[in-house]
Amino acid sequence: MFIRTQRLLLRPPWPEDLHAIAKGIGEFAVSRNLARVPYPYDAEAGREWLMKPFDAHMPALLMTLPGRDGAPVIGGIGYGPRDDHDELELGYWIAQTHWGQGYATEAANALVEHARMAGVKRLDAGHFADNPASGRVLQKAGFVPTGQTEQRFSLARGEEVPSVKYVLELEDSLPAAA
Repeated sequence: MFIRTQRLLLRPPWPEDLHAIAKGIGEFAVSRNLARVPYPYDAEAGREWLMKPFDAHMPALLMTLPGRDGAPVIGGIGYGPRDDHDELELGYWIAQTHWGQGYATEAANALVEHARMAGVKRLDAGHFADNPASGRVLQKAGFVPTGQTEQRFSLARGEEVPSVKYVLELEDSLPAAA
């Protein structure tokens, strides 16, 4: 599965992406904002993630910049079941050197539209309370804060962290504006 946006190509990961993934997600500034990513992020963690079977109904895609030196990997995005819940959850990461350029919002809007076309009725999402930029991305993609905060374990931090919850009802919503 490939999804093209105005500036990005979202595509499945390939084994040769290991170094780029480890470099981008392996920065503590990035991994600390994710629930299931260890720090330090080593090659074994990357290989384990790369070996997971691809499921077009629950995609895990890399964000790349086509037309630039080898279409570099700048982040990842996907949705799938949360470890401790039945709901589908949207998650994403952006390498720190690409923060603040709208790539996460662009990718989130594209994946929300994919979910809508695939018949997904609802997506959940969340962000650690000390990462409000992620909340702005979610809101630009149409997610609505639920008003709930929960403690969620951050593998990179090694502790429970307050997480703000969001929801997007897809069957009743229109595509979000970019």
